[in-house]
Amino acid sequence: MNILLVAVLILIAGVGGYFIQELISGNSGSKGPSTPMQTQPVTTARPTPPAVGVMVPLEPFIVNLARTKGSRILKVTATLELNNPVVQLEVEDNRQKIMDSILVLLSSKTFEDVYSIQGKFKLKDEITTRVNRFLAMGHVKEVYFSEFLIQ
Repeated sequence: MNILLVAVLILIAGVGGYFIQELISGNSGSKGPSTPMQTQPVTTARPTPPAVGVMVPLEPFIVNLARTKGSRILKVTATLELNNPVVQLEVEDNRQKIMDSILVLLSSKTFEDVYSIQGKFKLKDEITTRVNRFLAMGHVKEVYFSEFLIQ
């Protein structure tokens, strides 16, 4: 008799557990005829690359590096990426001031300042900061080196 009672209780618990699971998962109710699952092709959304700003090439700079007594020179050719086409006119109006400011910056650098990769990135940031001082309608987004020679 006890075995029969335990078997009935297990059966009731199993059926009750099944219905509770169905209620929790949201699959309760009558199910219609099953339809095969339709698959749609998965498309991965590519992030759109940031828009390229207006590029303004600068003339090459050739300077003696600081504290080398003229034994080491630096040649840099750079391009400025501007955030707004209107800024290009402002750069052209201030071209001589910008070139002078960059020339003074480059000639103050030592070999150790510009030889490493970190030094080159720091130099890019310093050029950006100096050029942005002359701009009111926008700013330089990035500086790109197309030539960087230390001799």
